Amino acid sequence: MRMSRNSPGWLNLMYVPVLLLFALFIYYPFIQGIRVSFTNWDGFNVNYSWVGLDNYVRMLHDKNIGTVIRNTLIYGVGSTFFQNVIGLMYALLLNQSIRTRGLTRTIIYLPAIVSPLIMGYIWYFFFQFRGGALNDIVLLFADKPINLLANPHANVWIIMAVNTFQFVGVAMIIFLAGLQSISKDYYEASSIDGAGPISKFFNVTLPLLAPSITINIVLNLIGGLKLFDVIIALTKGGPGYASQSLSTLMYKTYFGAQDAGYAAALGNLMFFMIAIISVAALLFLRRKEIQS
Repeated sequence: MRMSRNSPGWLNLMYVPVLLLFALFIYYPFIQGIRVSFTNWDGFNVNYSWVGLDNYVRMLHDKNIGTVIRNTLIYGVGSTFFQNVIGLMYALLLNQSIRTRGLTRTIIYLPAIVSPLIMGYIWYFFFQFRGGALNDIVLLFADKPINLLANPHANVWIIMAVNTFQFVGVAMIIFLAGLQSISKDYYEASSIDGAGPISKFFNVTLPLLAPSITINIVLNLIGGLKLFDVIIALTKGGPGYASQSLSTLMYKTYFGAQDAGYAAALGNLMFFMIAIISVAALLFLRRKEIQS
């Protein structure tokens, strides 16, 4: 028989500090951002005017917004795909009884504890046009160096690859936790039924990893869609708008163009885009978990 105990009402006061912090650092800035998006505030002057939906109309007619949204989706969806595929491969390999697996796990996870800005600069010194490690190798076989970071067809994918490299270890750890929670009884039962390694993976491992897949995909989507530091370190969003994301364009608009109203509108677009995509992915994957 389960006994229940009613907590004293004064314990609810313990929530108050947390709620105040949320109100101060989350809710208030969010509401202010929505309010500022309806003004022409420059971010510094005390004087500003209400402009209604002008900033949102301007966004619809901005010739660069399509490129920026495409880049944002590449950073989010692309990083999510590769982090999960590579992370799962690492997890499957390092879940086996092999030597130095603890050291290998540590090495793969290590980049995740480095600041994304520092990680971006590390790879910048590798890819930079003059004196970069990559071009030192290229010049051994060619007459001219290559400038991949200034190539609008390559720099977006380089940024996505750097983000994947840094955080694939996080995906690996989550998958490892999921793999180690799967009972060996399932594999023994499938072996009795004559299942091979591939059949076991698709019919046992993958369905039971569904919660880990959900966590990884949602976290990776949120992180990739708001990517900022690596872009600033590698290309600063250039050349032009070729590698800008919504976060870097918002930063450039606020501090570079001193157009806080339009920057706030971009921030609201980024928030709702991340919210819609991540919530949709979460609901879809949760439904798949139930079905499996």
